[in-house]
Amino acid sequence: MLAKIIILCIIVLFIVAFFAFVPVGLWISAVAANVKVGIFNLIGMKLRRVAPAKIVFPLIKATKAGLKVTVNQLEAHYLAGGNVDSVVNALIAAERAGMDLSFEKASAIDLAGRDVFEAVTMSVTPKVIETAQISAVAKDGIELLVKARVTVRTNLERLIGGAGEATVLARIGEGIVTTVGSSEAHAEVLENPDMISKLVLDKGLDVGTAYEIISIDIADVDIGRNIGAQLQSLQAEADNKIAQARAEERRAMAVALEQEMRAAVVQAEAELPKAMAQALREGNIGVADYYKLQNMLADTEMKKGIGNGAVAFVEKTTNGGDK
Repeated sequence: MLAKIIILCIIVLFIVAFFAFVPVGLWISAVAANVKVGIFNLIGMKLRRVAPAKIVFPLIKATKAGLKVTVNQLEAHYLAGGNVDSVVNALIAAERAGMDLSFEKASAIDLAGRDVFEAVTMSVTPKVIETAQISAVAKDGIELLVKARVTVRTNLERLIGGAGEATVLARIGEGIVTTVGSSEAHAEVLENPDMISKLVLDKGLDVGTAYEIISIDIADVDIGRNIGAQLQSLQAEADNKIAQARAEERRAMAVALEQEMRAAVVQAEAELPKAMAQALREGNIGVADYYKLQNMLADTEMKKGIGNGAVAFVEKTTNGGDK
């Protein structure tokens, strides 16, 4: 009796382990969908650390869509780190749209880090990208703020290695700045905003990118600042500062020259007593002449003192009268 119970337990454990390891439910779903996936293939996926559901369900979807995709292709793409479901969805969308897209091309796009399903969708239905407000200045110095709507379509042939959306927007912004900057007056751009889109499209800005530019439409054009007047004002201010600096330099040179001249006068006055003594010794002037010169100097000093006193008295009187 005990032996029968042990055998029964072993059988139950074996059955539980079998159903836990072998995805029987997936196998039944594949058989019901008429998809040929063997039970041993599912066991092998388990041993290779492949999630069977990530392979079986996309395979069922592809088979129902009429695509010829094998288990080995899907499993190899999964092991390479790709998104199997996204690749299958892209293949189905491309087949419905009549596009020639192979599994190898789709898997390569997916492994390159691109969303292959979104790429196929954008190839069928173009996407509209709106640029930020771009500042451009015409030759007359008036700033224009331009917004553009760009209609792009994915180019599957250039998707691998091609530049992304940011590059397209940057090139369009550069084209707008160049076009507005080459205009003689901002009024020309306001009158014919389509001239921007025509000139930008003629430059072939989508070369080397993963997109094909279908059209560029100018959504909005606003008048900004008068950059020319601001530059002239700044230039005038700079010229004024330069003139002030040069005037200050000339004033400093004049002050320095005046101080040098005063120093020369003081030095000459210091030499005067020596010259007088030398003249007296050599007899060039007499004692009477010397005293006469001293009297003249004293008389001059007295007159200066009287003049300074009179000025001070007048100022004092005037200030007192104001009070």
